[in-house]
Amino acid sequence: MFTQHRRRALVAILTVPLFLGAACGGGGDSAGDQGGGGNVELTLAHSYNEQQPQHRCGAQVIADEVAAANVGLTVQVFPSSQLGGDADRIQSVISGDIDLDIQGASALGAVHEPMSVVDAAYAFDDGEHLARFFGSDASKPLTDGFAEATGVTALGAWSAGSRQFTANQPIRRPEDLANLRLRFPNSPQFLMNAAALGANPTEVAYEELYLALQQGIVDGQENPIVNIDALNLAEVQDYISLSRHQENSNLVLVGPRWNELDPQQQEALSRAVDSAVEQVPGCVEQDEQQILEKWRAGGQFQIVEDVDVAAFRARVEPYLRANLSPEQLSVYEAIRGSAA
Repeated sequence: MFTQHRRRALVAILTVPLFLGAACGGGGDSAGDQGGGGNVELTLAHSYNEQQPQHRCGAQVIADEVAAANVGLTVQVFPSSQLGGDADRIQSVISGDIDLDIQGASALGAVHEPMSVVDAAYAFDDGEHLARFFGSDASKPLTDGFAEATGVTALGAWSAGSRQFTANQPIRRPEDLANLRLRFPNSPQFLMNAAALGANPTEVAYEELYLALQQGIVDGQENPIVNIDALNLAEVQDYISLSRHQENSNLVLVGPRWNELDPQQQEALSRAVDSAVEQVPGCVEQDEQQILEKWRAGGQFQIVEDVDVAAFRARVEPYLRANLSPEQLSVYEAIRGSAA
């Protein structure tokens, strides 16, 4: 579990000879001096706006709880891709230019391929399943392998809601996707999901999605409800089909700066992340219910609830098993093995 990983990290730090801090630091600017005396400020970046639950109940909770711990540590949050897009930010976390980041798993597949399987279609039954996997030893080979490959530690993970289809026609079964040009994010796992689901994927940047739908460049798209609402896609689409075909993962990552924090600061940051992991799913669920009620009352979307999820699952699983690499398949089987 993450907690076990942290305990091992704390033990390792506590047993390192104290002279190493002086040898590496070079005077008053050493990491040890920062952690023990002055205030350490960490940057936390993400791509969501300040109204979305990933910020309100995630990033901001982390910053607030770290500040309340009063351990000489503060977190400054940079939302809305201010410090770059996902692909750029993960490289900045690895290099240490950004300290903390909130990322989707598919973007992390660019630096550690097995991580992308967290975003595989129907890998998780629901958000609780995702939380159960990352809270158990079943996730350790994945998170430990990621840390070994990148030097970046995953402090926690949550689901920010299930991804759903929108289009100008209902989507109830795989056959309904056949003649639609659907926007999928440009990552290998998302494109594999499209093929597994039976969709014809078209790559469009997230920021350009509204205009692409309005102009008919694509016929539909898939995103969590909170993102669909944030982009005002009800203005350019008629139907939302509740396919729940993927849990929208977020992992909270910390780069090399983690090793410069003293044990008390590490514990405070870990506890703050744990609190955010507990809060985000509830905030997402509450936001989703309010958004769906708004759409029903206003008639902006026709909400399709009778999606044949079993038919989609029956198509997806054999495709994934046939096309995932052996290392990816091991992660997929660990996820499926942790289902209720």
